[in-house]
Parts: sequence; structure tokens; C-alpha cells
Amino acid sequence: MFCIRGIYDDALPVNRAAIAQVQDILRVQFPLLREGVILEIPERLRNPLKFQFRSMLFVAEGAKAQVKGFAFLAYEPELRFCYLDYVATAKNMLDRGIGGSLYERVRQEALRLQVVGLFFECLPDDPALCSDPVALKQNAARLRFYERYGARPIVGTAYESPITPQSQNPPYLVFDDLGRNAGLPREQARVIVRAILEREYGHVCSKQYIDKVVESFRDPGIRLREPKYRTKELPPPRSSQIPPDLKIALVVNDRHGVHEVRDRGYVEAPVRITTILKEIGGCDLFTAVPPRNYPLSHILTVHDSDFVKYLKRVCENVPEGESVYPYVFPLRNAARPPKELAVRAGYYCIDTFTPLNRRAYAAAERAVDCALTAADAVLSGRPAAYALVRPPGHHAERRAFGGFCYFNSAAVAAQRLSASGKVAILDVDYHHGNGQQDIFYDRADVLTVSIHGHPRIAYPYFSGFEDEKGLGPGEGFNLNFPLPETVDGPRYRETLQKALQAIAAFRPTFLVVALGLDTAKGDPTGTWTLRAADFEANGRLIGALKLPTLVVQEGGYNTRSLGANARRFFLGLWSALQT
Repeated sequence: MFCIRGIYDDALPVNRAAIAQVQDILRVQFPLLREGVILEIPERLRNPLKFQFRSMLFVAEGAKAQVKGFAFLAYEPELRFCYLDYVATAKNMLDRGIGGSLYERVRQEALRLQVVGLFFECLPDDPALCSDPVALKQNAARLRFYERYGARPIVGTAYESPITPQSQNPPYLVFDDLGRNAGLPREQARVIVRAILEREYGHVCSKQYIDKVVESFRDPGIRLREPKYRTKELPPPRSSQIPPDLKIALVVNDRHGVHEVRDRGYVEAPVRITTILKEIGGCDLFTAVPPRNYPLSHILTVHDSDFVKYLKRVCENVPEGESVYPYVFPLRNAARPPKELAVRAGYYCIDTFTPLNRRAYAAAERAVDCALTAADAVLSGRPAAYALVRPPGHHAERRAFGGFCYFNSAAVAAQRLSASGKVAILDVDYHHGNGQQDIFYDRADVLTVSIHGHPRIAYPYFSGFEDEKGLGPGEGFNLNFPLPETVDGPRYRETLQKALQAIAAFRPTFLVVALGLDTAKGDPTGTWTLRAADFEANGRLIGALKLPTLVVQEGGYNTRSLGANARRFFLGLWSALQT
């Protein structure tokens, strides 16, 4: 078994490990390939300007991230063509369907990029060009394989002319029109062939040789060799189908429903999750990933142990069907906390409306599991992941709960990601992300950014002011953008663009978005008027950062618009990540 995923840079440790395995396969399968060509693969991925192609690497991975095969694809956006440099499998992985799956993924990518076609080289199956019978048989097998997809050598040109008289086995230039049957005009073909020869082989091909080959394309349109092998042609890839590795990993809290508070006026209800799921389930952007179980130690990386122990104990002792609301708020004397658990709630809580009940701890713990599962999906190379959870978490501080939040799922996930690179947290909930601010206030490796209603008018009232910048090593790494009571979509985007500029300047490896949908028009906990189109525009701006992105669900309580706003946000985010 294996799965295929795309690699577009070497920023993540998992990508660097895969690239190293690809380089080992190249050394074994292409022993005559120069070591310098093998070593430059990471730079080709990260530096398209230098190599004049945007490069993409697709790897077929088995258990424990073992690379079983790969395809290396170059994309030229101005001339609108793709060039396939390599398709190769590990030496012990021949004839297991890996090569075919990789080629089909490459075709999907080429179709998604809307190119005129896919070009690559294949060694000849003509005895006049290849005198080695073993090599001739191997070459014929490859061309037979590609012919099944409608990809055949271009004929009537000098492309397979040897570079020098001593050269052996000169390659064909093969063209795959991806099932369009549209042809390729001569002038367009000449420009593309010149680009291939100059950029791929400029170090070995003289200008005179390149000119000769380009000018040999004299037919009004390119001609492909007639089918030579009796093979049934496969159907073209579907342009509407999103490749699995490009989909957003969706991790849903499968235990959120155990935490249901039926008290009057309590808006953080299970219907929030079902409403969002109903809307996003109708689009092809997501792939479901089941949540895994993680040890408590992850929560303890951002929350104090006495606070965690208290939550667990008090929830276990609340009678079934009842809730405890904080009502006594003693001075914070760490040496003399109240003995009675119900009274002690105010010692750890920041408000009077966040209840403790029998299931709150279990639901919050599972929300953290979901956020960590989504973080691991991003660490494994997913471009984006969505932890659709309740209860929310961004108001939970290191040793305090409140605002319907018990554990800070986004902060726990950010802490896990921070072991592999710098992290930026962008909180777009209507209410200030006081939890992330408190947890990371003295750290320089995690940038916390929050856009929210001004604390003069909005919960939690005591934090989120513009002059709260961080402490010690973290000074300058906490940014608050408090906004007035009345904000529409265009006004919001002005601030969002400022926040995103600050994130881009921080140059993080990962982005965590605390997604509050309570900025929407008509939300019972907010005063702003963002509509579905605004959420899509916001998602597109965030996705334009091109960062591995983890989205953790926070607020949003107007169930009439909640699902549509979530769907539009992810449509914008995904489309920007993929362009």
C-alpha cells in the first residue's frame, strides 16, 4: 500500500526526509546522472526563478514514510506547459502499480494547471537508434505504457538527433495532450521546445544544435507517431477532480455531543458542528481523517497541571445533567485556594457563564486530540487541515478557563508545530484570543495575532489592547488589532491585510488560524456584519501566504449562516493555496 502526495518545497522535516530518499533512488536508478543534478533538487523546488521552472515533486509513500517511487514535474506558467523530468521507483518496488499511479497524479496536476500538454523524453524503441536488445525491450515497454494514456512520440522533427556523433540511444520527445485532442500549432511548439532544450540541456547543447532542432518543427501542428502497440487507451483525467493529496484534512470532534448545556441562553450547542458539516460535506475540498488519541502531556505543555487536575476532578464530581457556574471569585492567592470544588471554579475561571459539567472535560480533551491530529496532518505534508471542534478553546489561558473554552486546542497544536519551525497564530474570532496571548506572551518563536472587537465593548474586556506587545523575549511578538463596534467586510479586510503583512514579515513555517465565524452579520455574540462573500475573500487573503495552514474552529453561533460562511471561507483558502 502507498499514498501519493505533492512536495513543493523543503521547509518541512518530512519533506526533507522524502527528498533525501528520492535522491538515493536517483543515484541507484540513474547511475550516470551527475551528482550536482541530484543535489540541486531541493533548490529547484524552492527557487523557480533560478531554474526558470516551478518544480513539483510527487512521492509514493508507504508505511513509515518510505518513498517507493517519485515523479519530478516542471511547470512553465507563461508558456503553459509541463515537462516531466523523472518517473522512477525504488529498485525493489518494480511492477507494483507505483509508476502508473504517479503518472496519473502528474496528469491530474497538469490538467489542474490548465497547460497545453505534458512533455517528456523517452528512449527509443527503434533498432536503428538503439542497438542494445535489452535496452530496446525496456524502451518499448515504457512507450507501450505511455501509449495507453495517448502519449506518443512527436515525429517529423530532428529532436532525436544525437548531440554528438558518438551519442547513443537519443531520446524521443513524447507529448501527452491530456485527452483534449486539440493539437499544438507549430510556433507554439517551437517556443516550448526551445525552452525545454535551453533550460534542461543548455549546459550540453550548443546554440546551433538547439536552433536546428527547433527549426525542424515545420508541420503546421505537431504530429504524433501512429499507435504502435495494441493497448486500450485509458480515459483522460477529470479536470473537476481534486487530487487526494491537495484536499484539506478534516478532523471532527466525534465526542463533542456529550457536552450539551441546555440552560437558557447558552449558544455553544452541538448543532454548530452539524450545521457546518452539512454545508462543507457538499464540496470536494475535504478528506476525512479520524482523530487519534494523544497523551495528556501535550495539554500540559500549555496548561498548568493544577488547573488541568482541577478541571478533571470537578467534572467527575458534578452530578449527571447538572452544571456548576462560577459565582465566587476569590483573590488569586495561590497558597490558599478554596477547598470546595464548586467554589474553587471562580479561582480558575474568567467569567460567570462558562459551566462545568460531567462531560465538559472529556469533550475538551477530545477537541485537543482533533487539533493535534490536524497538526500532524500538516506536519506530514498536507497543505491545510481543519479541526472542526467544540467546545472552542481560544479563551482558555495557561491556568484559567472561560468564554465556553476549557483547553486551548489551537495553542496545544501550535506548541506541537513549533518543534518543527516558527508558528504564527492568527485569531479571527470576534472576541480577543486572550488564551494564546497568555500562553505565548514571553516567546519569540510563536507570533500571536488577534483581530477582534475592542475590549471596551467586547468580551473578555480585560485584554486585547493594542499596547499589549509581549514580554521579555516575546516583546514584539504579540499583536492586537482591536476594532470598533461597527465593522463591515471591506473595513475588516483592511485590518486583515495589515495582520497578514506582519505574519509574512515573521516568516513562519506554519500558520494556525483560530477561526471564529461570529464576525458574521446577525451573530448573537458579535456586532459586525460580514457576509458569506467576505469570508471567502478573507480565506483567499490568508491562503495567499502559501503556508502550511491549520484551522481550528472557535466561535460562530448564528446557525442560519454558520455553515455557508465556513464553506465559503475554505473555498477562498483552498483556491489561494493552490494557485
